[in-house]
Amino acid sequence: MLEIKNLTKTYGGGKVAVSNLSLDVCPGDIYGFIGHNGAGKTTTIKCVVGIQKYNEGDIFIDGISIKDEPIRCKRMMAYIPDNPDVYDYLTGIQYLNFIADIFGLSAEEREERIRKEASDFEVTEALGDLISSYSHGMKQKLAIIGALIHRPSLLILDEPFVGLDPKAALTLKNKMRQMCSEGTAIFFSTHVLDVAEKLCNKVAIIKKGVLIASGPIEELTKGESLESVFMEVVSGAYTD
Repeated sequence: MLEIKNLTKTYGGGKVAVSNLSLDVCPGDIYGFIGHNGAGKTTTIKCVVGIQKYNEGDIFIDGISIKDEPIRCKRMMAYIPDNPDVYDYLTGIQYLNFIADIFGLSAEEREERIRKEASDFEVTEALGDLISSYSHGMKQKLAIIGALIHRPSLLILDEPFVGLDPKAALTLKNKMRQMCSEGTAIFFSTHVLDVAEKLCNKVAIIKKGVLIASGPIEELTKGESLESVFMEVVSGAYTD
């Protein structure tokens, strides 16, 4: 579903943010992307969703290059950034209807899906309020609902659990598992290794823009904790 081939992204002055990175996320995968702050996780994700241009390599969504056909690719995916920048001067329901309009949802589809997702994330009573009155956690929940209502084939999340209360975090994890069972491909960054270990079937570890380990979590950990493997990998002590 998502294929990243030899991705390289450099910034002004020649700073290499991501170097020759390749990985595949298949339908049914919950693929965790882990690394220290500044390792290149967010840059990679922004390239995947078409926010940032990249210098070399290519990114394919269901076999289609995001560089060549960005709109077609974006119709198949949903993206939840680490700090959702939603429209402060809309109400919650106006924002969700705006998203539904973009993806061409019928009145019946949007009503049913918005009702269910808003109820699950316990924001129904706040949908009539201006988004400017929302807390960070409420904005995060709204962005998640907006991502889920059009039933994407590929879900991309950048540190999705930051700012969520424990109940909302559990709700999101359960929804990710359900989507995975229905064939959605999920790729998300996190620095919370316990979450990745319990939620993911595959992980990739990035250090200073370079992918240094990736694959099924059982093969990478080999009976150790993900935390132990991560520390070995980033310190250079890991051997496959």
